[in-house]
Amino acid sequence: MHIVILNAGTGWHTDDLCRALAERGDTAQVLPYEGLVARLGSGRGVSRGLAVGTSEILDADAVLARIVPSGSLEQMIYRVDALHWIEKRGVPVMNSPKAIERSVDKFYTTALLQEAGLPTPETVVCEGTAEAMAAAIAMGDVIIKPIFGSMGHGMVRVSDPDVAFRVVRSLEQLRIVFYVQRAVDHGGRDVRVFVIGGRVLGAIERQAPDGQWRTNVSLGASARPFDLPPSWEQLALRATAAMGADYAGVDLLPSRDGSVFVLEVNGIPGWQGLKEATGIDVAAAIVDHLANRVRTGVPSAGVVAELPA
Repeated sequence: MHIVILNAGTGWHTDDLCRALAERGDTAQVLPYEGLVARLGSGRGVSRGLAVGTSEILDADAVLARIVPSGSLEQMIYRVDALHWIEKRGVPVMNSPKAIERSVDKFYTTALLQEAGLPTPETVVCEGTAEAMAAAIAMGDVIIKPIFGSMGHGMVRVSDPDVAFRVVRSLEQLRIVFYVQRAVDHGGRDVRVFVIGGRVLGAIERQAPDGQWRTNVSLGASARPFDLPPSWEQLALRATAAMGADYAGVDLLPSRDGSVFVLEVNGIPGWQGLKEATGIDVAAAIVDHLANRVRTGVPSAGVVAELPA
C-alpha cells in the first residue's frame, strides 16, 4: 500500500506510523494540510486533482488523517472538506472526516454521548456570560473548557463565584462559546481506553501529580496498565461507535462515589503514553486495521453503529 499521512507536521506519532508501515512493506508519505492544492473544472486540458506539491493524494491507497492544524475558519473548513472529497472519490480516510468533526467539538461529542445513553457529567454550553455564570454558581465546582482543544490546555477549574466571574468576563472578550461542566470528584485519576476496529486494544490508568486534577500525561501525570471491567469496556466501545470512529481514545472518569462517566472521545488520539506503559504496538494495530479496510473495501465507521445499552 501507499499511504498518505496528512498532519500538521512530523513528530513521534507520524514516525511511529511510518515505522509500522515500513515493517509491513508499505510506503508512507507525510504531507501538510497547509500545502493542499485542489484543481477543479471541466473542459479539455483542465488539470484536476488534490495534491501537495507533486504528490497526488487521490492516487494513494488510503489516507491517515492526523492533527488538523489550527487556522482561520475558512482554512479549517477547507481542510476538512478536502478529507470529505478524498473519501467521496473512493480513497479510504481514517478517521473519517465525519468522525473528526464529531469528536473535535466537545459540545457535539457530549451531545452524541448523551443521545447514545452514555453517562456524562452535567454540562452547560452557551454563548452568554449570564448563562455561564448561572451554571457555574448552580454547580458550585466547575471546569470551564474550550470547545476545541486537547491535552488539557485552556481548562480552568473554579469553585469561587468571584473567580468564576473574572474568568467568564475575561473569556467573553475572546468571543468564545462557554463549556461549563460540573467537576467530578475523581481523586486525580482517570482511564484512557484505546479502541480500534470495534475492540479494545488496551487501557491505562492516569494519575495526576499530587495536588493536581488534570490527568494528561503531557502535563506530568503518570500512567500504568489497567484491566478494564467488562462494563467499562462496553462504555468505551459504545462511545467510539457514537462518534463513528475507526479508532479512538476514550476517557473514562471514575468518581469516588463509584459512578463512571464518559468524559471525552478523541478521534485523533495520541498513544505514546499507552505504548510506553503497556508495550502495545498501537501504530501496527492502526495500520493493520487500515490495510484490512483497503483490502476488503469495508467503508468507514462513519455510520454510527447500534450497540446495546
